[in-house]
Amino acid sequence: MTAPVIERAEPAEARALAELIAEAFHPLAATAWLVPDPAVRPKILTDDFHILVEYAIEWGLVETTEDRRAVAVWLPAVGDPLPPPADYDNRLAAACGELTDRFRLLDDLFEANHPHDPHHHLAFLAVAPDRQRQGIGSALLRHRHAWLDEQGLPAYLDASSTDSRDLYARHGYKVAEPFRLPDGTPFWPMWRPAGG
Repeated sequence: MTAPVIERAEPAEARALAELIAEAFHPLAATAWLVPDPAVRPKILTDDFHILVEYAIEWGLVETTEDRRAVAVWLPAVGDPLPPPADYDNRLAAACGELTDRFRLLDDLFEANHPHDPHHHLAFLAVAPDRQRQGIGSALLRHRHAWLDEQGLPAYLDASSTDSRDLYARHGYKVAEPFRLPDGTPFWPMWRPAGG
């Protein structure tokens, strides 16, 4: 298979890329806990991810394939801390409604388990369901890892499934003990040293 062309996302693409992440993440146990009703899950997840994709386009790096069917959302954690997303509390409440407390709890879990050493944070890696298991996610990882290795920077992420955990392990990420949502659903903190 020919390696996909990888491009930097533009601000106008944030909503469509948020929809892609929501589509890819819909079947995960974590998103089922966040939004138990599958009928409303796509919209709520899209609205939430839209906030974060917009933020990463401004403050980090959002890379996507030429066909816009896969995306990697990166945020730098080097130097001074980034400011929070603009009007985050109100936007989150508007996106998530009565489920806002679940999303806040997840935010708190992520924050409590996030490392403090300088790194780049892979917030999301998503591939459209019909394009999964074709090496596209790996291509996105290799593309960014090459740059991180040149800069001598490690990477961090929270894997939300055993499949994603195993994918990241194949790309040099070391897994730590999981932390869990209230229903027991695990997230695996994973760290990739500089140079892989």
